[in-house]
Amino acid sequence: MTTLNGTSDGPAAGRIAGVLFDFSGTLLRIEPAGAWLRASLAAFHAAPGTAPCPLGDAEITALATALERAGALPGGPSPATLPDTLTALWEARDREARHHRALYTGLARQVPLPRPELYDPPGGRSLYDVLYDRHMTPDAWLPYPDAAEVLTALHRRGIRTGVLSNIGWDLRPVLRAHGLDRHLTACVLSYEHALQKPDPRLFALACGALGRSPAQVLMVGDDRTADGGATAVGCGYFPVDHLPVDRRPDGLRPVLDLVDRTV
Repeated sequence: MTTLNGTSDGPAAGRIAGVLFDFSGTLLRIEPAGAWLRASLAAFHAAPGTAPCPLGDAEITALATALERAGALPGGPSPATLPDTLTALWEARDREARHHRALYTGLARQVPLPRPELYDPPGGRSLYDVLYDRHMTPDAWLPYPDAAEVLTALHRRGIRTGVLSNIGWDLRPVLRAHGLDRHLTACVLSYEHALQKPDPRLFALACGALGRSPAQVLMVGDDRTADGGATAVGCGYFPVDHLPVDRRPDGLRPVLDLVDRTV
């Protein structure tokens, strides 16, 4: 359900002059767990002196499924069961980079690795850390098909755009690698401000970074609670579905219609 300036499915009280986009599940989606694990294994075994990968396809597939169920893939599904020892980190994961890494490597460690003497040697290079590092690389992220088109079209309309993300690492290199940074006015990341959506202070900060009042800003995101919290400060909100990229070819294009309706 779209909310514009506090009115559900109604006309905006004023012109939309700025649009904030969430990152994961909105502009881009993380790669599937199987691809994530295979790329991490390739990186692990590419290190000098490391033996070739001893795992077969069935073993890799089963391990990827277990890691995904544990919630170890940032940007992927939430944990099926969250260990009590990680509850506090889960709540604070996007407020500090160290919390984010500790949480997701901790979730991954709920899944025992085959050949632990190779993949998790005491004091040595662990596959758990390689998995975490992989998810921060541009190759791990797939842009939605209409993301660049919509950002460019908004720029041509004179609309300022920005990214507002609950995240524990710097996503700017990912945006840059996929050509999604060209027209952004602002990039506001939760861990850089020790605040997480739906905290109203983070939305207010992002609107300020756009140089727009909240009443002029539309928030676009897949999390109805976190992103939808934008309405508390007077922003509009447009929800999108966190689907695989091949199943959501044009989920962002309606934003252009909303903007045009308020001109």
